[in-house]
Parts: sequence; structure tokens; C-alpha cells
Amino acid sequence: MPSAARSSVPVDPAALTDLVRRALAEDIGGGDVTAEAVVAGDATASAAIVQKQSGVVFGIACVAEAMSQCGLPEPEVTAPEGEWRDVPDGGSLPVLAVEGNARAILAAERVGLNLLGRLSGIATLTSRYVREAGRGGKAKILDTRKTTPGLRFLEKAAVAAGGGTNHRFGLYDAILIKENHAASAGGVGEAVDAAKRARPNLSVEVECRTLDEVRFAIGAGADRILLDNMDIDTLDAAVRLRDELLAEEGRAPADLPLEASGGVNLSNVAAISATGVDFISVGALTHSAPALDFSLLFEIGG
Repeated sequence: MPSAARSSVPVDPAALTDLVRRALAEDIGGGDVTAEAVVAGDATASAAIVQKQSGVVFGIACVAEAMSQCGLPEPEVTAPEGEWRDVPDGGSLPVLAVEGNARAILAAERVGLNLLGRLSGIATLTSRYVREAGRGGKAKILDTRKTTPGLRFLEKAAVAAGGGTNHRFGLYDAILIKENHAASAGGVGEAVDAAKRARPNLSVEVECRTLDEVRFAIGAGADRILLDNMDIDTLDAAVRLRDELLAEEGRAPADLPLEASGGVNLSNVAAISATGVDFISVGALTHSAPALDFSLLFEIGG
């Protein structure tokens, strides 16, 4: 797997602080009754988080924020975020270490590990898709809006850390005309015209399921086309159609990007990329990524 570090998108510190605050409140509630019963209030401990599975680490800032809100000092970090790390079978690699109040470490543990494992799992799965897509062509891997409610900004940052490309963040920053939108507007052409009049500063993407729809969307002035649930042969034909129609207008293929979506998995993403599409969107990056395995090693009196 690739070992080069990936660049990630900035995470809003205020949003992260609020998210972790709410997560800790959800977990701790009125207090950690177990720790308060069996761990002395003035006891100190040392703790280390270790990575137990190969993959891309992302989310250390979440762990540090959880520790900070629980009154712990800044941890010592030993794992660069956004870098693939091979963990030996049965082994582990250090991620970070901290010393401080024992109860505080136990209070921060689960929230920190939950976010670190979830986000690292997304970054890891994204890295696998990026690698496989690169075997077939030059298509960029996109995320979708199929994210965990409240965690979108972090999950999309994790996609970027894994080498993927962020698609629209919500319904507010890009226009995607689907079948229901076109029907409501009176047709694809009418929908494209209305969208461009309403939001001239935004790119207009049109969802197409057939080659006829692709042809019509190009004629209607779409800025980008989403090829929905097309098989490999149809995707290949759609790319050729796009190239031919744009050549007749004296335009380059790059003027009208094509995005493949639907039914994408690790076994077919290389073949999809090989058709020449520009982007491949994968909902599984954020809705089905398994968490990467981390553990916290805890020792009283550190």
C-alpha cells in the first residue's frame, strides 16, 4: 500500500470542540460512576494509544481534544496523520502517549478511540479505492453526502486524508439535478436553465442513466454529468459520446467532467476508472467503512 502522507482538509477547531463536548456529555453524563467508585481522585496514570491494524491514521486531533476537555495535558504524538502504516500481524504501532489524572484518562478514552477508529477507517478505505482506481486510469475518488449526521465535516476530512476528493458538502454548495428535479421543472433543459439563472456562480451537474440522457444533458448546457448505475460498456460509450460531441464544438473533454456512480466496489473500481471517466463517487467510503483497530494501554502510577 502507498506510504506517502496525504494532505487533509482543514477541520474547524470550533466545530471540533463542540462535537467532542457533546460526545463527552453523552458518554459521561453525570459522572463516571465506575472510576469514581474504584479509582482514587488523585491517582495518576500513563496511557498510550496503539494502532493494531494496517491503515491510514486520521483523527488524532479528536483524541487530543477529548483529553484536553477532560483536563489532561497535550499528548505526545508519534504517528503522522494521513500516512499509511503497515502493522505486523499480532503487533502494534504507537500513536500517542499521555500522563495525567487517571480518572480523566478513563473519561476521555472511549470518545477518543471511537472517533479515531471511525475516521481512520474512512481514510484507510479511501486509500484502498484511490490505489485501485489508479490501476485502471486517472479517475479521482469522490465522497458523497452519505455521512453520519453531525460528523460530515470530519468524515470528509478523513476522505481527503486518505487521498480522496471531497464532493459537495451539502445541498447548498453545488447543484445536482436528478430525475425528480427535472420532472418538477418540466424537463432537463428547463431545470438546467432555471438552475443557472438562480445560481450563476455554481456548477450544474445532471444525473443521467442512459446515453440518450447524456446527449440531451450535454445539449442542455450541463457543466458536469453524473453517470448513474451504468455498466462498464455503457460508461465507455458515454465517455466516447462526450468526447465526440465536445470535439464538434471545439471543446476539450476536460470542459465537461463525467462522474460514475452506483455499484462501485473495490473489485470493479479499476475497470470503471479505465473507461476514462473523470470522477468515481463512492458512498461506501463514509457509510460502510469498518473502523480501524486501536487500543489504549493504561497503567496506574505513570
